Amino acid sequence: MPQDTRRNITNIIVTGKSGAGKQPRIDVLKEEYTLEQLSTGDIFRRYLRIFNEYGYKKSLTDFWDTEKNTFISDEKIARKLSNNDKDIILGLKAKYFVDKGLFVPDSITNALFEAAFSEKKYQKQILDGYPRTLDQAIYLLDLIKKQCSSIDFIVLVDNSDDRIISRTVQRRICPNCGKVYHLTYKPPKDGKCEICQVDVIQRSDDTEEKIKSRLNEYQEKAVPAINYLKEQGIPVITVPGHLESFTMENVRKSVMDEIEKLYVTT
Repeated sequence: MPQDTRRNITNIIVTGKSGAGKQPRIDVLKEEYTLEQLSTGDIFRRYLRIFNEYGYKKSLTDFWDTEKNTFISDEKIARKLSNNDKDIILGLKAKYFVDKGLFVPDSITNALFEAAFSEKKYQKQILDGYPRTLDQAIYLLDLIKKQCSSIDFIVLVDNSDDRIISRTVQRRICPNCGKVYHLTYKPPKDGKCEICQVDVIQRSDDTEEKIKSRLNEYQEKAVPAINYLKEQGIPVITVPGHLESFTMENVRKSVMDEIEKLYVTT
């Protein structure tokens, strides 16, 4: 691919089933195009931390209008909090659902994503974990149009359910920095994170039952979102999530070869 094309990349979406192998492909794209990774997981953790650090200890149910089945107005929330910081209010809304173990509605996810995306000037980002639903996909396209931005293409990391289940149950993460390890492919030395030197852990949702639930949710929610984006003219590049010989060079080649095809045919 010509170097000027690489410099002109605005934003990329990376999607795929949970556990398909997205992160190594994201790492390639970050290096090749000098992009940042904008992850919904990181976004949620950031806003939850902002609210938690504010130190509000009372019940969050006071901010929910049971008759209208929605939050009270932001103005009322600000008065109850004695703080009108938008980030704190967003964190409160996220925490309300997370603490109850409920699915965070698209409206809240969209608001959190837009706030983080705006800080990046809507450019030079790899969108990881967003959009995950059709409504989020529609919201994203409206947003980038309004902000005169664009999505260059989607990288779909493809992998079989059986491989994902087998691999994900062996995934381990650092509870401090979030670095991901794998007991077979990338084992932590002495069971510790190489950066933080703390014991790595298994995520509570990396059990076979919960993995299968996420795979079903992907088919029901994420696939329609991808199809919609494709129908709107955004190219979808499918790359393998499983390689017989897993090396970063092979990962790089498998990704960049498919991207080269896109630019050859356009």
